[in-house]
Amino acid sequence: MATSSIASKVAGGGCPTPLRSAAVSTVVTMQAYHVLKIDGFSGTLQVHRYRSLSSFPFNVGGRSWYICCHPHGKNNISKDFISIYLVLHDDIAEAAMVQATFSLLDQHGKPDDLEKSGHVQNNCFAIGVHVVITKEVPPPPPPIVAVPPSSDMHLHYGDLLSSKRCTDVEFLVGGVTLAAHRLVLTVRSPIFVAEHFGPMKEGANINDVVDINDMDAQAFKALLNFIYMDTLLEMDQEEDTTMAQHLLVAADKYGQERLKVICEERLSNHVDADSVATLLVLTDKHNCRRLNKACIEFFSSPTALAKIIETDEFQSEGS
Repeated sequence: MATSSIASKVAGGGCPTPLRSAAVSTVVTMQAYHVLKIDGFSGTLQVHRYRSLSSFPFNVGGRSWYICCHPHGKNNISKDFISIYLVLHDDIAEAAMVQATFSLLDQHGKPDDLEKSGHVQNNCFAIGVHVVITKEVPPPPPPIVAVPPSSDMHLHYGDLLSSKRCTDVEFLVGGVTLAAHRLVLTVRSPIFVAEHFGPMKEGANINDVVDINDMDAQAFKALLNFIYMDTLLEMDQEEDTTMAQHLLVAADKYGQERLKVICEERLSNHVDADSVATLLVLTDKHNCRRLNKACIEFFSSPTALAKIIETDEFQSEGS
């Protein structure tokens, strides 16, 4: 009769031992030790040739295993030997690398060299197996990172301007009154504040009216919109070119460098025979290098002179 006594344990106090591989995945190593003790060994030699003896199942790496012993070998090649196998008891398709080391044990449970073990003591012997399983665990899915929506702070400032809530200053531009907030203007354009208000003082009168004489109402409204929202209003190409000229002058005057660059870029893309002379004057007064380069490139065109001669301004100058 064959019985089995289990002496299984998992290395590391029952916890898998993770080893980091060169890849992103993780290699996990699990191991256990199991003993199959066969009592009445002589009786096992009388059993049918193809009969086998099995240990109780034991778990390693989340799978069930058992030791299978064939006293007369498993096939004709091993019929004169005792065949020992480690068998997977579960039907699992997942691949894993398994290393099994078998050893004969003496009466004290210590491994004994098979070649030096020439006898069975007290008609019994024990077989120990050390099982090591390594498997690759795929990396966890990347965490779902919520992408924050785009900032809409400029929309709130635009609403503050258009709603006229809490305004404390008014501008009179070409007969049109436009309301604004001193604090926003102070933060966004200190030069603008210094130009029109002077030093800010506590107790200043609210709802002061400031006259603006060097800009039309539409251009000044676009300037305020940019100060509040950091963007330009949409307009058609003809209006856009004219407005960009006015805003470039205002941007240079009030230290709005970003607005100046935007206007300069738009004008550089719309240099033609009708506007090149005006744009050259702007480049000289307001130090617009990119726009100056665009004007010079226009003049270098073989047809530029002919286009300029055909303009109404040139014709009126010649008559």
